[in-house]
Amino acid sequence: MTRNDGRSPDQLRPVRITPGAAPYAEGSALIEMGATRVLCTASVEEGAPNWMRGQHRGWVTGEYALLPRSTLTRTRRERNGPGGRTQEIQRLIGRALRIAVDLEALGEYTITIDCDVLQADGGTRTAAITGGYVALTQAITHLQHIGQIASSPLRRAVAAVSVGVVDGIALLDLNYDEDRVADVDCNVVQTADGALVEVQGTAEQTPISRNQFNTLLDLADRGIAELLAAQQAALAE
Repeated sequence: MTRNDGRSPDQLRPVRITPGAAPYAEGSALIEMGATRVLCTASVEEGAPNWMRGQHRGWVTGEYALLPRSTLTRTRRERNGPGGRTQEIQRLIGRALRIAVDLEALGEYTITIDCDVLQADGGTRTAAITGGYVALTQAITHLQHIGQIASSPLRRAVAAVSVGVVDGIALLDLNYDEDRVADVDCNVVQTADGALVEVQGTAEQTPISRNQFNTLLDLADRGIAELLAAQQAALAE
């Protein structure tokens, strides 16, 4: 099978991660996966959230937004607070990136990862996690360089990718045209040692068998290995 953009079923879209894309932030990265582009910035604040006071731990959280013309038709700004979909994505980003950090070793700092979608062509939440890890790593390195923490609290790298089934064929890294007609759509978050952080999956009309699901996880594993390598290459720049 050749896909609508010329890829094979097990092929990622072209990936580019540009570190330092927002120079005022403590950490930042622009991640491009095909036509999807997400700007990820990491901001460091002293102190943990109020509900964590006295625990002597830090916190990592995520925020997510679609710019109005990141989509085919204008997306309204969420001026009255994030809607349900946005909240769900923000929680996913926060959970995924907290897995990367020893919060006690971080100390009483809050790191907010803002993920702003400049252009959406499928896989925005997984791109946000993958790029967000690069921004997070830079912010932690910044804290070390200015002497605020003695050693890095990073425990493991984390990345994410989408997989799905279209016309009975398992595909890696769905673009928008594939995602909107997919029989099965999954987002997989995984650490560098192969441990699963989160799997979000839905079968639209036909349920998926365990063997088909394992095929999707194998595809995701392959794609995430490439994304982890792209992260490390960006951090080495």
